[in-house]
Amino acid sequence: MHIRDIKRKAFISTVLTVPVVLYSESLQDILGFTAPDFPGSEWVAPVLASVVFFYGGVFFLRGAVSEIKARKPGMMTLIGVAISVAFLYSLSTLIFGGKEFFWELTTLIVVMLWGHWIEMKSVLGASRALEELVRLMPTRANLIRDGDVVEVPVSDLKPGDTVLVKPGEKVPADGVIVEGSSHLNEAMLTGESKPVPKKKGDRVIGGSVNMEGSIKVRVERTGEETYLNQVLKLVKEAQESKTRLQDMADRVAFYLTVVAITVGGTAFVVWMLLKGDVRFAVERAVTVMVIACPHALGLAIPLVVAFSTSYSARKGILVRNRLALERVKDVDAVVFDKTGTLTEGKFGVSEVFTKGMEEDDLIRYTASLERNSEHVIAQAIVEEAKRRGLNISEAEDFRAVPGKGVVGTVEGRRVAVGTPVLMEQEGAELQEDVLKRAEDLESAGRTVIFVAVDGKVRGCIALSDRVRPESYEAVRELRNMGKRVVMITGDSEEVARAVAKELNIDEFFARVLPHEKAERVRRLQEKGLKVAMVGDGINDAPALVQADVGVAIGSGTDVAVESADIILVKNDPRDVVAVMKLSELTVKKMVQNLFWATGYNVVTIPLAAGVAVPWGVVLKPAVGAIFMSLSTVIVAFNAMLMRRQLWSR
Repeated sequence: MHIRDIKRKAFISTVLTVPVVLYSESLQDILGFTAPDFPGSEWVAPVLASVVFFYGGVFFLRGAVSEIKARKPGMMTLIGVAISVAFLYSLSTLIFGGKEFFWELTTLIVVMLWGHWIEMKSVLGASRALEELVRLMPTRANLIRDGDVVEVPVSDLKPGDTVLVKPGEKVPADGVIVEGSSHLNEAMLTGESKPVPKKKGDRVIGGSVNMEGSIKVRVERTGEETYLNQVLKLVKEAQESKTRLQDMADRVAFYLTVVAITVGGTAFVVWMLLKGDVRFAVERAVTVMVIACPHALGLAIPLVVAFSTSYSARKGILVRNRLALERVKDVDAVVFDKTGTLTEGKFGVSEVFTKGMEEDDLIRYTASLERNSEHVIAQAIVEEAKRRGLNISEAEDFRAVPGKGVVGTVEGRRVAVGTPVLMEQEGAELQEDVLKRAEDLESAGRTVIFVAVDGKVRGCIALSDRVRPESYEAVRELRNMGKRVVMITGDSEEVARAVAKELNIDEFFARVLPHEKAERVRRLQEKGLKVAMVGDGINDAPALVQADVGVAIGSGTDVAVESADIILVKNDPRDVVAVMKLSELTVKKMVQNLFWATGYNVVTIPLAAGVAVPWGVVLKPAVGAIFMSLSTVIVAFNAMLMRRQLWSR
């Protein structure tokens, strides 16, 4: 509504300015033409200029009053003073004679109104990503009540309610699937481009789209507690908080206002002494104040911040501390917690060594037997078989041997999976090459189990906390950026060394307890390094606080991680690289905008004051307004380019 109001004021003021320009005597003298004459035509310019001043100019006058009351004179103060001086001087010419200033006054107000409208449109465009997030949340939900499905407003849902989400519908609130399975599109919420498979027991986020089968969801969080509302709250806080560059821009704007008023007043006095022409002296003072107006400065930083925070929220990168977003590009070392950050945090098959049997057959026999066990190793092997698309058979005569392994019959063949002791009990001889490979794998921090089929050892399977596929690229990119990559873990030296070697990480700390991680970060800082700590936000909380920048990764729907400056929703270490690149681009655009918002003043303020008058160069107030507005447009356009650069990634 405010934008529409400004546009309406600008449009009406523009229409009213046309006859003011045509009937201004000073402009007629300059251009050498005469407007059509009729009774009272001499009042066209002053009357319509007064309407433009009180209708279009009052917006700036109110802003000036607010700035003065807050003791923070800036853009509105300069414009308010400039148009007030121009209007009062022009009125005085009706009584005391002299060349009026009406057409300059109205064109100045028109240019400033259109400039302000452009600014507001730019800010609105930057915040549209947030509007899209808000629109993600549905307004109606299918509540299951006493076995019946009743459509109710989402606002009526309470924790514990069960809702039905049909294919194509949006999940109405954060919760847990209690029945059914499907794929959910969470792209607009977490930045995950591919639909995410969800089954019974999995958490779902309000606003995500159900792609396939119907699911029943037990509501856990509603209203302000939902993931989406927490994201919106964080983004708003980030956009409203001050940054180092914003503080600098505010100081520059204040000093620029002081300089403008001082130079404008000085120019008035000097030209009155030199020429004795009140109109010319007023024109110089008004032009200085208009051209030095820190309009673009007020837009330079907030517009960039609006784009960066909106973009990052859509990509699952939540900024709690905007200063941290500025700092993260300057960190020297990135410290990763291993478990759950660089690795998946769960057992997985890392290598299969076979002897006299195909690899897939070995996995199939083992998984068929292990499917009857609840052990973490057994579950990892079954998952590997499913990943390979192998058919898992039913096992007969299954028996668990405590501390040693399991035995049974699969497809008519006797299968034993477990330790060397179990192999010995089964009469299966461990050949030297199998033992040697197993020893090498164990020395690299792997857990190894042996597999015997019909009394013969057919190989071994190594399991470990699997490295995330994304970790390789993340570490490589960080090293290419010149960052020092460090890994920290509570695991043994052997396990840590194996993961570090696999990821090409030169430095690691092993057997570090959670409360000792902060001390390791402090040691790096004592060497003069700026450190970013990347962890899960729970066990790593002290280290996240100690670091120069704390990054919580894989927080899922838990965005209220107080110990972190930046929260990465997905379990993707590559987002650390994305944050650093976003930081670089954000600060780069802020600096560029500060330059465009202030640099032109070095040339234009002296010209506005009249230093080039002896050479015939005189800037009119309207021309000064165009220069100032052009600076605002450049700043807005530069920020728009940032949006294009971000969304093209």
